[in-house]
Amino acid sequence: MNLKSALIKLYYLLVHVDGVVNDREEAAGTQMIKTEGISEPEFISALELLKKRTASNIYAECIEDLRKLNHQNQVRCIAWLCAVANADGFMDKTEWQFIYKVYHKELNLNLDEVMKVQKELVGLTFKKSLSLSPIL
Repeated sequence: MNLKSALIKLYYLLVHVDGVVNDREEAAGTQMIKTEGISEPEFISALELLKKRTASNIYAECIEDLRKLNHQNQVRCIAWLCAVANADGFMDKTEWQFIYKVYHKELNLNLDEVMKVQKELVGLTFKKSLSLSPIL
């Protein structure tokens, strides 16, 4: 399974876990797909297909997909989850519980490693968004 598919599923599950999809989470998702080379039409199409499925079915498939990825890509996926969850300045309790369940209970990943990659991703996307911003 590829990284892109896993990221899209994780993103979908995360932004719906607290019942509120906000603009900053969507903006973080846009940065994620740009950084990971996922086209916007591919992303939108995948999200539309996921809407027709149950969260439990998507979750089970996603965990199976994640386990097929190498360690580095597993960490990268969880780091993106953290970046998206923090995009609005606050990680909701249900978002944290979801992320914890995936990284700790399902994948047994190291939190420090995830946070290091999250910091790199946030720095990378912040620099990209600044370079794309018009100079006033």
